[in-house]
Amino acid sequence: MAYPAAGDLFTLRYQKITVKILLISPAHIIKAGNIWKNINRALPPLGLAAIGAFLEQKGFTVKILDVGAQDIGEDSLREEMKNFAPDFTGITSATVLIDAALNIARFCKDAYPGTKIVFGGVHPTIAPEEVLKNDFVDYVIRREGEYTFYELVAQEPLAGILGLSYKEGGIILHNAERPFIADLDSLPRPAYHLLPVKSYRPSTANYKRLPAISIMTSRGCPGRCTFCYTGTCGTVTRFRSPARIIEEIEFLQRDYDIREISFYDDTFTANRANVLELCALIEKKKIDITFSCMSRIDMVDPDLLKALKRAGCHQIGYGVESASAEIMKNIKKPVMLEKVHRVFDDTRRAGLAARGMFMFGNPGETKESMADTLRLALSLKCDMVVFNITTPYPGTEMFIWAKKNGFLLTEDWGRYDLSQSVMRLSTVSPEMINNFYHYAYKRFYMRPEYLLRRLFKIRSLVDLKNNFDCFLGMLGAGS
Repeated sequence: MAYPAAGDLFTLRYQKITVKILLISPAHIIKAGNIWKNINRALPPLGLAAIGAFLEQKGFTVKILDVGAQDIGEDSLREEMKNFAPDFTGITSATVLIDAALNIARFCKDAYPGTKIVFGGVHPTIAPEEVLKNDFVDYVIRREGEYTFYELVAQEPLAGILGLSYKEGGIILHNAERPFIADLDSLPRPAYHLLPVKSYRPSTANYKRLPAISIMTSRGCPGRCTFCYTGTCGTVTRFRSPARIIEEIEFLQRDYDIREISFYDDTFTANRANVLELCALIEKKKIDITFSCMSRIDMVDPDLLKALKRAGCHQIGYGVESASAEIMKNIKKPVMLEKVHRVFDDTRRAGLAARGMFMFGNPGETKESMADTLRLALSLKCDMVVFNITTPYPGTEMFIWAKKNGFLLTEDWGRYDLSQSVMRLSTVSPEMINNFYHYAYKRFYMRPEYLLRRLFKIRSLVDLKNNFDCFLGMLGAGS
């Protein structure tokens, strides 16, 4: 099925006057003991901003509410529903947020019964029936939302809308999947004007300057890790052109005085040629920007790292995961340890801070393998580490494996927050994993040599504050 054109002018003018769409991002309430409880961050809902921009381009009236960033309570939300009177209310949700998102949906329906509730995001994509069984939910949009949402609000026949799940006569129906959007440059720039841009910031110690914001330069990931929805579900990796990315950066600097970018792609360096061209354009145009990004051990090289540094990159994060070759094979991320050491050395030589990300509790984990992983983190001399407890999110290969074998402890999605065990493995107990998670943070961040190394790298008041806040946050995760 071909994507629809904008429609005839009469229809679009009519829709612009009468059809109003409210998009909502739920607040993430983080529990004590989770690292992110104390590492303050507020990231923009870029998916909603992309859909909002697309719908505005088609002539619709759109408003976005970021409940967490704007600190929106029930009274304010009730007033928004009554005053804006949206015909459609779209709510995005990851797994850990689904309960909060459903509570918001129920509240919105009660406050303004005339609205149609539309769910999107990773969890509704994986579990549309779970979401649609709630009588206050009308539709679920699976995978990418731009065209599916547009056809829905443009009142196309429901049966023909690809990527849509809905109810008809009490029966839940699922239309065929919509192909991924191949040309990302064909989409408009995210609707930053609908967001509280000044309220956003990357996590503590991940930025040099403010104001800062996140950008996505791609969709999908070439990896096929068993713990990740993106890899398991076979998404196609697509990239925006460097020219369009530069346009967005210049726009953000001009209109919002943005000085720092957090590239939030799953693997920023997946397209080496694109990254090199982007770095060259930043240098050529003398764009004064600092940035951080995330990558994989097998997708960087010394020349690329040097180019990133020259363009303004100050930190790169790597998903190292485990020191065990067996575990890395189990999670379909087989990276040799000698390469891990080499890449961290190359990153430091290029003048970049290296952030290591590790997991405890993968299939095959033992007390000894967790200790090996911690020793690896210490030996790499990471500038910062993030330890997570392996969480088998619904829809992933790991979740299917865990459920089939009776390893899941719970399907209380609020516990799927990367800081507590939700699987019972045969090789190590949940209690041992949880205890080691807290121990690892203390062991890494309370070393005198680490604290001295961080102290000597402080170059500004921002660095000082970030390091202090980071230290307090890590101590909280270690308690």
